[in-house]
Amino acid sequence: MNASTRASLRAAIGPGLLMAGAAVGVSHLVQATRGGAEYGLLLIPIVLLACLFKYPFLEFGPRYAAATGHHLLTGYHRLGNWALGLYIAVTVGTLFTIQAVVTLTTAGLVTLVFDLDLSVTLVSALVLAACITFLMIGAYRGLDLGMKIIMAALSVSTVAAVALAFREAPDLVTLSGAQEWSSLWTLAGFAFVLALLGWMPIPLDVAAWHSIWTQERARQTGHAPTVREAIFDFRLGYLGAVVIALAFMLLGAVLMYGSGIGFAPGAATFSAQLVDLYAHSLGEWSRTLIAVAALTTMFSTTLAVTDAYPRVIVAIIRTLREDGHAPQTMDPSRKGERGLDWWGYRIALLVVASGAVLLISQAGEHFTRLVDFATLLSFLSAPVLAWITFKVVMSPDMPEQHRPGRGMRALSWAGIVFGLVFSVLYILWRLFG
Repeated sequence: MNASTRASLRAAIGPGLLMAGAAVGVSHLVQATRGGAEYGLLLIPIVLLACLFKYPFLEFGPRYAAATGHHLLTGYHRLGNWALGLYIAVTVGTLFTIQAVVTLTTAGLVTLVFDLDLSVTLVSALVLAACITFLMIGAYRGLDLGMKIIMAALSVSTVAAVALAFREAPDLVTLSGAQEWSSLWTLAGFAFVLALLGWMPIPLDVAAWHSIWTQERARQTGHAPTVREAIFDFRLGYLGAVVIALAFMLLGAVLMYGSGIGFAPGAATFSAQLVDLYAHSLGEWSRTLIAVAALTTMFSTTLAVTDAYPRVIVAIIRTLREDGHAPQTMDPSRKGERGLDWWGYRIALLVVASGAVLLISQAGEHFTRLVDFATLLSFLSAPVLAWITFKVVMSPDMPEQHRPGRGMRALSWAGIVFGLVFSVLYILWRLFG
């Protein structure tokens, strides 16, 4: 690889780590840890299968952006108003809940680290105010740099914690959770599995976020990535998110499975239990360090989500205004140009944050229920998002040489069928079970 190629690749890397930063949040710290604690190693093959089936649709976001210069919302609109309308419906149906859940988790850790005696609603509002301030000052450049540093630190600390935890681990047969199979075939067990898979490693609507971030990275660097570079960046972030998810499941299994310890429903109490997992593994000396690291991780996730939804809202409005005929937006000559309506972005920031705080004020004490509801919504909407995203990358709008190959197409259809079958089973179980 020559110097020019390395420079181009470095310029392209960034959006994939933003995606990973958005992923390594509630799905990992909360759901994956709960999965390991309640079922041992039983759910690991299911999680790996879900990550495999989600891979194509999440990869299609940066693939489409690099191949066409447009974000996925333009692609949806070019399929027809119905496709963009479906995406808008999913976004509107989940955005306040997802924003509330990641903010609430971060607020719990803030309360723990700083030993605050404040309401969870007030702390959540302060967290969102900090995110908004950061985004106003640093914009995309600050978000990109901060996420790279945080993801590197998180990866090292999490893998180290798992390695040290295995010093006192039960044998793998004990951790297999085979005796828990029967508990999965209940409404509560099945609902938890679907909720876990809904955000594992990240919801499918993030493919559109990734395509928008790919555009922003191109504007920032003046380098329009090739499809190969965009996919490399995506794989780097995706693999990291999957590995860290497995690490949290292992921590839950090694340190909590079979202990009889249950997770409390409150965000602050749950956060304290989470830090206890690490402290038990690494030693009491690490408690403060791990609490700060977990807080930094969740703040990065909240920051990424807080940035993403306003960008999506502005992009939807612009796409509708341009009626699907948007100009190419990854021209390197547009380096440094703001790619969105800056005032619209600010207004959307305030709307999303205000809605999340209102939801937290009403449901903050039912933390785990809120998490399950948000992740279940993501799972049930996944087959629809997967199908329309697949149609975009197979449409005439996509250059033929950059469309998915035969293997990727087969995996895509398998993923659509997987999501559809499990969604239908859950709905039938709810209605007639």
